[in-house]
Amino acid sequence: MECLFCLFESYTGARPTQHRLLAGSGSNRVYYRLWQGEQSYIAVYGADQKENQAFLILSEQMANCGIAVPTVLAVSDNQQYYLLSDLGDESLFFDHIAKGYDEITVTLLHKTIAQLPRIQFEVAKNLDFSICYPQASFDKRTVYWDLNYFKYEFLKPSGVEFNEAWLEDDFDALCADLLAVDTPTFMYRDFQSRNVMVVNNEPYFIDYQGGRKGPFYYDLVSFIYQAKANMPDSLRASLIETYKIALQPYYNINDAEFSQQIALFALFRTLQVLGAYGFRGLVEQKAHFIASIPFAIAQLKQLLGQNDYTRYPYLVSVLQTLVDQYKDTQSANIDSNKLCVDVYSFSYKKGIPTDYSGNGGGFVFDCRAIHNPGRYEPYKKLTGLDQEVIDFLEEDGEILTFMEHIYALADPAVERYVKRGFTHLQFSFGCTGGQHRSVYGAQHLAEHIAQKFGVQVRLQHRERKITQYFNCSKE
Repeated sequence: MECLFCLFESYTGARPTQHRLLAGSGSNRVYYRLWQGEQSYIAVYGADQKENQAFLILSEQMANCGIAVPTVLAVSDNQQYYLLSDLGDESLFFDHIAKGYDEITVTLLHKTIAQLPRIQFEVAKNLDFSICYPQASFDKRTVYWDLNYFKYEFLKPSGVEFNEAWLEDDFDALCADLLAVDTPTFMYRDFQSRNVMVVNNEPYFIDYQGGRKGPFYYDLVSFIYQAKANMPDSLRASLIETYKIALQPYYNINDAEFSQQIALFALFRTLQVLGAYGFRGLVEQKAHFIASIPFAIAQLKQLLGQNDYTRYPYLVSVLQTLVDQYKDTQSANIDSNKLCVDVYSFSYKKGIPTDYSGNGGGFVFDCRAIHNPGRYEPYKKLTGLDQEVIDFLEEDGEILTFMEHIYALADPAVERYVKRGFTHLQFSFGCTGGQHRSVYGAQHLAEHIAQKFGVQVRLQHRERKITQYFNCSKE
């Protein structure tokens, strides 16, 4: 912080009169707003000098091309600290899209997308792509970074079973198709409404330090298919037309090819986004990314339903399984203003269920110490929902005592959550296979809470792929 103060003083001639740490997002950079009287500035610390250098050079290049970006005012000798003009707090996403697609918002979207071809083609003209970070171009390595990001950070943690060799075969085909598209353009890489600020009703662009040489389709789909923006099809179509008009001075468009490439890059970008949501949300537990997952899944479902991806049959089958796994979370109307209790059964072999509310998790009960009916042939194909298994578990009373302890923990928690107006509480029961003991425990707790408190309960036997709702209105 002191280094930022020193840089500020070297530029303004005085120490800041006040300062405030700004909320971060997906990056590890640290942002402050510093004031000198009523004049404010943005001060940035980034540990990665090469990434900072890319941002600083791209900022100059974009400004030279007449693109509205923050002005770089001062840079430390080691390029880890820099001072920017303050674009304010009005965000295209948070202050416009998130509040609905009114006339002002739609106008801003068209203004933004109309700027994109100029960014892509003009910035590329005199740019030394070797300064781009972490890669100079969109190539096989970067494609596989994103595909593997999706596979390891989202697909595997989701519990979907797949044949890795077959999936890699389709990854190879998808990669070849993506790399067959070669345009001499600057790829912004993260061109989406969260990275557009609004100043005097005009779009200003930020967070382009990951840009590189690459196909222009990538940026287009990043914007119109931004998952949480939940853009209507009609608006998406009109934005594409605005983009095509702005593109005409730079590129001759074949409409059929254009549509085909949009579908291709939309699929790839959605997989990349799910990978990011998996890492930032499921691993780092950042609430914004967790909350965005259902939007990305809904978008993936839409893409699979509207486009022909038959060149990647196994990938499509895996993605369809993924979509089906999430579909039950939206099969009932849950009042988001009232408490909803999520109850899971699961197998420890596949990991503890994720808390998609962004609250970081809830109660987890280990059922593996209870006598396991799965060890005996008559019960191996049955579950904790079958009467034979229920009778086996209840015969010696062990699981009944176990559940009494759980009720004693759960009841006061539900009471307190209702009283305080909280909207989400989660209980998870795990055993070896997620089939017998955990299913019994989750089923009985869900029924107990629903009957005793009358609150909304969503019960998911994860490994059995069964979802039930209690006290929720059906669509």
